[in-house]
Amino acid sequence: MVFIDLTAFRCPVPLVQVKLALKKLPAGETLEVALLDNASRRDVPAFLEKQGYGVQRTQDDNACLKLLISQVPHTQ
Repeated sequence: MVFIDLTAFRCPVPLVQVKLALKKLPAGETLEVALLDNASRRDVPAFLEKQGYGVQRTQDDNACLKLLISQVPHTQ
């Protein structure tokens, strides 16, 4: 699992960093991200779900939102 703490950043930086991290993520690996900014807490999960990624909220409180992201299955 790859973990990225994005709590120090405001939107759109977390969304861009998540997109970049997913491109580099090895096959079969999962990505966990921590978000704090309200816009990022809304926009990042919405983007991931729209793109078909598996998204699991592992923490969702005032401290932060943590998401566990699994890669989109490759279809041919």
